[in-house]
Amino acid sequence: MDNQIATFAAGCFWCVEAIFERVKGVVSVESGYSGGTIVNPSYEQVTSGATGHAEATQIKFDPTVISYVDLVKIFFLTHDPTTLNKQGNDVGPQYRSAIFYHNPEQEEIANKVKQEIDEQGIYDRKIVTTIEEYKNFYPAEDYHQNFYNNNRDYPYCKIVIDPKISKFRKEFMEKIND
Repeated sequence: MDNQIATFAAGCFWCVEAIFERVKGVVSVESGYSGGTIVNPSYEQVTSGATGHAEATQIKFDPTVISYVDLVKIFFLTHDPTTLNKQGNDVGPQYRSAIFYHNPEQEEIANKVKQEIDEQGIYDRKIVTTIEEYKNFYPAEDYHQNFYNNNRDYPYCKIVIDPKISKFRKEFMEKIND
């Protein structure tokens, strides 16, 4: 079976990339911008909040090793999907929680998992993650790629990303590739 693509937005793409790079069955993760109206936007344009893009990650995965269902579960349980246009101190539509589905099967799975997690009461509030049809993905600038692995001593990495990775390791021990 060929590799498949998943596209997720969950706040700062550095955090999302750092999690999914550690998932068994993930072939590659690329940070970028998805869901907006401007072709090939810059980081400065996206962070203005005016382009409609979200900071996103494009994940290539081997479905014989990790299922799309499992990727969606990891997505929902490694960020706060209940805050509208906000993750931590990052605020604006460019930091929204979104799943960009590539086909009807992904759309159905995303909606089903979202509903299941909401019904389980894992979060105190309703999930506000949008499930949007995939329209585009533009890779972010080179310095954003593999950011966490290349900059582990950067304060944002230590304060924000390290705790997310710890939570991921605790919740998904059997899915870790390192």
